Amino acid sequence: MTESRHDLYSGVEVVCIDDQVPLAGGTSVKDANITEGAVYRLRWVGVANLYFVGEYLGVKLEGVDSGFGEAWGVPDAPYSAKRFRPLVKDPIALFRKIAVDPEFKPSGDEGPLHPDGPLPDEPKRKVREEVD
Repeated sequence: MTESRHDLYSGVEVVCIDDQVPLAGGTSVKDANITEGAVYRLRWVGVANLYFVGEYLGVKLEGVDSGFGEAWGVPDAPYSAKRFRPLVKDPIALFRKIAVDPEFKPSGDEGPLHPDGPLPDEPKRKVREEVD
């Protein structure tokens, strides 16, 4: 398991960023128990393992039973943490972090957002050599 999310812990508020459940054939349907854009509080965070999904960072939400996993012997199976982001109460907190540590790089699975898709890699800068 390569994913690490130090900003997710029991009791933190998160916002749902993905309420779709993938189906066979590449389609998806809305999860009946969560809603994209809604705020939830985490009641559990940990490593989950479902034989058909594998190992993943999972979260359980206060007041929400996922309704998923009972057929496989895992009642209230955890949601994937990738479907949630911590609720940011200070919209400029990210910029405060950068001001304190200019080497800080925001992390996220989605990368930089741009209307035309991901941003291209930063171009290589040519370095001029000084000639004596």
